[in-house]
Amino acid sequence: MSRIATADDPRLLAAQCDGLQPVAEVHRNPWFSVYDRGGRFTVEYHQRQVSVLPVVDGNCVVMVRPKRPVLDDCPLEFPAGGVEPDETPATAAARELFEETGIGPVEVARLQPLPPIGTAPNRTPILGSLFRVDLTRAEYEARVAADDEVIAVELLDTNSLRKLVTAGGI
Repeated sequence: MSRIATADDPRLLAAQCDGLQPVAEVHRNPWFSVYDRGGRFTVEYHQRQVSVLPVVDGNCVVMVRPKRPVLDDCPLEFPAGGVEPDETPATAAARELFEETGIGPVEVARLQPLPPIGTAPNRTPILGSLFRVDLTRAEYEARVAADDEVIAVELLDTNSLRKLVTAGGI
C-alpha cells in the first residue's frame, strides 16, 4: 500500500514491530540504538529521518557522494539526515538539502511530501519522510560549497541514472 505520509502516520513515528518480544537495547550511541526484538535486531535512530529527491528542470536528479568510512566508499545518495527537535520534517529536508548540496536555502513550501521510504526495511522499523523539490538549473548552478562530509554533488540526467541503476552502479 502506497500513501502520502502525514504528520501522524505511525510508520514515521514509532517502531512497527510490536509483536517481536522481548525487547532489549543492546547498543546505544548519540545517533541510534540497536535493539534485540525477539531475536530480530533493529537499528533505530534517535531522530526522525528525512530524504530529499531534488529534481532539476524535470529531467535531472541531484545526488551527493558523502564520505562513508564504514563502507570505505563515497556512494551516490540522495541528500538526507535527521530531524532536529525544533524542526518539522519538511524544515529538516530543506536544511539537509542546503547543507549537503549547497542549493538554497529553499522555501519549505516548495517541498512536496512523497510516500515514506524504507532505507533498510529489514533492520529499521521506522520509515523516513521523503520530499521532492523541483529546482531550476540556475538554482543548481548557483549552489555554494556543501558541508565537509560530502565530497561531490552530482547532477544526473534520467538516462544516466537509469544506466547506473541497471549496471549496478547504484
